[in-house]
Order: sequence, then structure tokens, then C-alpha cells
Amino acid sequence: MPPRKIIIDTDPGQDDAIAILLALGSPDDITLLGITAVAGNVPLSLTEKNARIVCELAGRTDMKVFAGCDAPLKRKLVTAEHVHGKTGLDGPVMDDPTMPLQDQHGVDFLIETLRAEPSGSVTLCPIGPLTNIAAAFQKAPDVVERVQEIVLMGGAYFQVGNITPAAEFNIYVDPEAAKIVFGAGVPLVVMPLDVTHKALATKSRVDAFRNMNTKVGDMVSAWTSFFERFDKEKYGSAGAPLHDPCTIAYLIQPDLFKGRHINVEIETTSDLTLGMTVADWWRVTDRPANATFMNDLDADGFFALLTERLARL
Repeated sequence: MPPRKIIIDTDPGQDDAIAILLALGSPDDITLLGITAVAGNVPLSLTEKNARIVCELAGRTDMKVFAGCDAPLKRKLVTAEHVHGKTGLDGPVMDDPTMPLQDQHGVDFLIETLRAEPSGSVTLCPIGPLTNIAAAFQKAPDVVERVQEIVLMGGAYFQVGNITPAAEFNIYVDPEAAKIVFGAGVPLVVMPLDVTHKALATKSRVDAFRNMNTKVGDMVSAWTSFFERFDKEKYGSAGAPLHDPCTIAYLIQPDLFKGRHINVEIETTSDLTLGMTVADWWRVTDRPANATFMNDLDADGFFALLTERLARL
């Protein structure tokens, strides 16, 4: 089977960075056509910079990185420096990137690529707020049916919320964008907190990154060591959940994950539950299924894959 063509839409974030590295370390499975940055964990000026830092870390200065939307469709930007640090990639000291940012807007790159590639051949992997994807769908409705699949990190059902009692961060930042994407009719695979909170970077797993004795391994272990302080304090967990790499791991080895094809709606009007992913897990409504919503993974298999692929870089 030829490598799967994907575009990563991202707001790096330590776990976003690891997802990008997983994709770049898997050329037999994934052809990364480009990276679009969006405002989310930190403002756009930092997310596009961080995406380039990650590409340079992997030795891929040829990778095209585009800056997309700097704010949600209708709301003020909410960020997560309290989790990821002031830069979004706090932890180790990193040099500024030397590779250029592309001049083209990220939304226009998405549209242009979906029109240029054969219909049904490009998968979108949003691992931040869904602003860029929704903006592309609004600006060029003809590209919606050309998307092969969307595999995203966002939402929750059993875990409920991590930025409010009811909402997961990526969906909460731009719920209107999420509503557009979930209602677009594109085949959709969702990696919610229910899965990602099982992908814990425990001490032995972080040690495996460090024991690679490579620049990538050292950086990933440093990122996870910084990132985990928040989750250990908040959840009492054994390590940081690696949310975003779950999307890339699914594309490479889907049998690591289990879920259900169900209806998922996005709350956009309630002050109390804004950004909630209302997942009909028990199929108690007659609303048509629109997403494969994951709720379990083989964590040991996930980290075995991640460690093996990062060691290639």
C-alpha cells in the first residue's frame, strides 16, 4: 500500500511536536504534504515557529510550513500556556528556526492541495483547534468532498472536559469551527481525551526516549518531562498523556485503537457546556452517525510504535 498523503494542522505544543516527529519518522506509511499552523496552545506567531523548529529537529528543512488563522472564527483566542509554557515548547532550550515560513496562507494551501491532488487521496490531521479546516470548507465548499478522511484530536465523552468541566481544549477554543467540521459529511475519526489519557508517558517510556541517545530522543524526553508536571498535579496520573500522536499512530496502525461509529454534536450556545462534544455513545437518539469516536487503545503497542519511529530520526 502506498504511503498515505496527509496534511497536519497544528498548534505546537509538546505533544503536537511529537505527533509531527512520528509522521516524519514514518515515510513508508505517511507522505506529509505540508504543515499548517493555527492559533491554539499559544498564539500563531509561536505555533508556526514551533512547527519549523520541529521540522529542523527532524532534519526536514524541506518541509513546507504555513501560517493559518490567528484567531477562532467568532471568538477571542483562549490559549494554554499554563500547560505548555510560554513558548508552547517549554522545557529544553531551543534555537530559533532558520527554515522559512511559506508566504501562502495556510487555509489557501489546504484548498490548493485538496484541489490539486486526486479526489479522496488526502487525509487531514487537525491536532489543534479546527479553525483552519472550517475556514477552508467555508471558503471553498468544493474541497469538502475531496477529503479522504479527517483524523483529529479533540473532544471527550467519559473524561468530559480539561479546559472547562464540560469541554476539551481544542474544541472549546473554536466550537463554531468544530461544528462546521463535524457537520461537513467527511469521514471522521476522533481521538478524544478518553483515548489520549490512556497514552501516558510513564517514567519507563520517557527513559526509552532518552536511551535512544539521539537529539530527537533527548528533546522528546525533555518535552514530556516538562509537560507531565501539569497532568501529574491535576489528575494524579503516572505521566503526561500524549494526546496528538494518537492521530498519527492511528494512520499507521489503526488496530491499536477501539471505538464506535456514533453521532457527535458540538455545543455552541450554552455558557455552561460551550464546546462540549455531545457524543451519543449509547445510541439513545436517532441522530445519524457522523464520527468514529475512539475510547480505548493498546498503550504498550502505541509506545512501541512511537519509540521505534522516533529512533529513526
